Amino acid sequence: MQFKTSINAGVKKVYDTMLGQDTFKQWTAAFNPTSDFEGSWEKGSKIAFTGISKTGKREGMLGVIEENIPEQFVSIKYSGLIDGDREITEGPDVADWAGSHENYTFEENNGLTELTVDIDINDEMREYFKSTYPKALALLKNLCEA
Repeated sequence: MQFKTSINAGVKKVYDTMLGQDTFKQWTAAFNPTSDFEGSWEKGSKIAFTGISKTGKREGMLGVIEENIPEQFVSIKYSGLIDGDREITEGPDVADWAGSHENYTFEENNGLTELTVDIDINDEMREYFKSTYPKALALLKNLCEA
């Protein structure tokens, strides 16, 4: 799936806001109000996207930053799931996600940043992301334009 938004801010501000420890939590709250990440956005680094479930359990996705060209492109390759304190990287629970990508492309033109998100989605999650990702990008846009 692909999502796009135009943000009235320079590419550096959009990139820094999207990936910043404090601001990441704000725009990804659309997915989970307790959304956060652990790790680094550096190429080759392990990263965990976490949140607390409705039952109070830590959960999320595990990945590797496959590419990070600052202010241009970020590629996350997912490798598993987080279930409490466990990292699950094999088996049926991760079969649909392992090896999938989420890519962010940043392009600036006259102070306006075009942000494109390409994400590999299984059919089960298609409707969820179709309704939720635009909300997340609207939050990001508001943060960057404030």
